[in-house]
Amino acid sequence: MITREPTIERLAVAERLLLTPFDLGEGTIAQALATIAAHRVDDADLYFQTTRHESWSLEEGIVKSGSFSIDQGVGVRAVHGEKTAFAYSDDLSAGSLLEAARTVRTIAAAGQQRRVKVARAPRPAASRALYAPADPIGTLDSTQKVALLEKVERLARAKDPRIVQVMAALAAEHDVVLVARLDGTRAADVRPLVRLSVTVIAEQDGRREVGSGGGGGRLGLGHFCDAVVAGYVDQAVNAALTNLESRPAPAGEMTVVLGPGWPGVLLHEAVGHGLEGDFNRKGSSAFSARLGKRVAAKGVTVLDDGTLAERRGSLNVDDEGHATQRNVLIEDGILRAYMQDSLNARLMGVKPTGNGRRESYAHVPMPRMTNTYMLAGRRSRDEIVASIERGLYATNFGGGQVDITSGKFVFSASEAFWVEKGRIQYPVKGATLIGNGPDALRRVTMIGNDLQLDTGVGTCGKEGQSVPVGVGQPTLRIERLTVGGTA
Repeated sequence: MITREPTIERLAVAERLLLTPFDLGEGTIAQALATIAAHRVDDADLYFQTTRHESWSLEEGIVKSGSFSIDQGVGVRAVHGEKTAFAYSDDLSAGSLLEAARTVRTIAAAGQQRRVKVARAPRPAASRALYAPADPIGTLDSTQKVALLEKVERLARAKDPRIVQVMAALAAEHDVVLVARLDGTRAADVRPLVRLSVTVIAEQDGRREVGSGGGGGRLGLGHFCDAVVAGYVDQAVNAALTNLESRPAPAGEMTVVLGPGWPGVLLHEAVGHGLEGDFNRKGSSAFSARLGKRVAAKGVTVLDDGTLAERRGSLNVDDEGHATQRNVLIEDGILRAYMQDSLNARLMGVKPTGNGRRESYAHVPMPRMTNTYMLAGRRSRDEIVASIERGLYATNFGGGQVDITSGKFVFSASEAFWVEKGRIQYPVKGATLIGNGPDALRRVTMIGNDLQLDTGVGTCGKEGQSVPVGVGQPTLRIERLTVGGTA
């Protein structure tokens, strides 16, 4: 069997879905970009996209809803200095495309001298194949999708008679994008994405508690085999039953140990956003102008890596056509780099890092995280927990808030335990972690050897845009964090 190089194959798929049905071709794309470049601009791109999304949900033992949608369109952007002009349309026609191009070029005054430049021949972006390009929606039929949700219901209720309610949701998405840049770059990606979510409610002596689990990635629905589904159900049920036994959390400044995996969401929020290029170019981040300086304890190395196979936050190319990268942001406590899109990279005199992301064709790109995590250390989880004289061991988190400028954060722990003299005493409820991201990094005193990535559930919001992301970390001991509790 003869197969084409992955980039060429993706470009062919994108052309078949996004250009050919609408009588669009390279000639029209070149005309639109030339129209924008008729006035002085520093950069311009066209972003074509078609997205098919399907979801199913179960509650009270029955599948109550199912939905299917298709969204497609094109976003047209021109950049001049720090200014961006943007237009988008859900009409994929030559007329709409050229009208959008004429609209965005007004970012530069028509009276300015035109930039004289020989047009570059189109060239494909760098190649990579991090996930299969198959449409995940078709990997199971409707009967199998309903049966999968019913299996979740049966497994959860069979785990413990105290489980009184089960909710499950299954989602699959097939996203095809095509990027055409003014410099001649042509890039495409075919992005599958699936997720299974499980939420249960447990009741005992009139008290009700919630537990959740789930995961997914850039895979087909066949990923949710019996073992994977059972793991998600166990996670949700165990969390709910643990919380039934919880006591009010203590308050005050204390040692806090964070568990591996999803607790990396605190790292994502409290540190990751502060390392995005736009905040640092504008000087509004707590990490601004600190490259080469110590911002964390020795041993702390933080990466943003969009190249991990089949991970929720991974991309073959970002939404500006640049290949994603394994970016070392903090190395052994020293700040090494920021995450960059093309606009902020150009203004800061550096190269893009493959972090230009947008929610859809109707949004402008900006620097965003992909999979952000801290590398492992040498200590075992048991050793770290045993080192706590009196403190909190937090293994799961809910929502939180962060101030990028100051670095201050507030996070609620959805699963946590009180520890004394190195022994876990009992689960606690209502614990809130309060601190400062850069300051917390400097107070890391022990790093576990058990790095885990989350199961594939993260969605990051920034300036009204949401994109899928991944987080991760090993077990961490942090000194003198403030815990807001109810005891």
